[in-house]
Amino acid sequence: MTTTLRPTAPEQRGPGGARSRSYEVCVNSRPVGTVDLATDLRFGPTAGRILRLSIGERDRHRGRGTVAALAAEEVLRGWGCTRIEVSVDAGAEVGLGLAGALGYVERSRTMAKTLTAAPRLPAGSEGRRMTDAEYTGWREASRAAYVQEWIDRGVPPEQARAKADADDRALLPDGAATAGTMLRVLTHEGTRVGTLWVALRDEGPDEPDAFVYDVEVVPAHRGRGHGRSLMLLAEAEALAHGARTLGLNVFAGNAPALGLYAALGYAPTAFHLYKPLL
Repeated sequence: MTTTLRPTAPEQRGPGGARSRSYEVCVNSRPVGTVDLATDLRFGPTAGRILRLSIGERDRHRGRGTVAALAAEEVLRGWGCTRIEVSVDAGAEVGLGLAGALGYVERSRTMAKTLTAAPRLPAGSEGRRMTDAEYTGWREASRAAYVQEWIDRGVPPEQARAKADADDRALLPDGAATAGTMLRVLTHEGTRVGTLWVALRDEGPDEPDAFVYDVEVVPAHRGRGHGRSLMLLAEAEALAHGARTLGLNVFAGNAPALGLYAALGYAPTAFHLYKPLL
């Protein structure tokens, strides 16, 4: 039997080389599922993404998804993509297994927690607003560290910088004055020990009400529990602004952060994986 992808609509093109198209997955010309492909707007036209891959129930567990995913990779190679990205819900065991079998590697995961009562910070720790002067230095250092995180995980430097620029435009269009944005400094016994960026979000009922975009402990003060205090501060700030769920993204391999978030009650909601297209 032959499995092919049959376009269901004309290819869509956008600024900066953006492309997208939807396909039927067909076995001997019989539709058995669908797949949606696009270039990744955050990274640029050489990064492709499988937005959705679905096989009809009666055709599952027959290798259709595997062949469809491989066919999708060929389409993206034809578009000039050198890497493919995919996000899989944490509960989708079959999808995670398929991605692993096809050589996809976890880059990061999204985690979330339902908030109840506002936590109290440890004695001697306090949160305050970040000043305008502090914002300038924080944003420069935070952006540089963010770009390096992506480079360290296989993203070409130009794509890492493009993503950082795109995120700045989307998440901080008005800098520190961006609506719904909370930029805080954590102090302990009067000394500045960390910074926090948390923001409200309105992305649908299945998404967190607020999201932690950056949490950083000053290097000289690491290993003293201030990371936990920053997360408690994030929860208190989110609750104070009406949020009832809080999400975050953590890079794979960051064992201390993963352990901290799990201990605080955060659970994975999605895994974000990638694979080079050789």
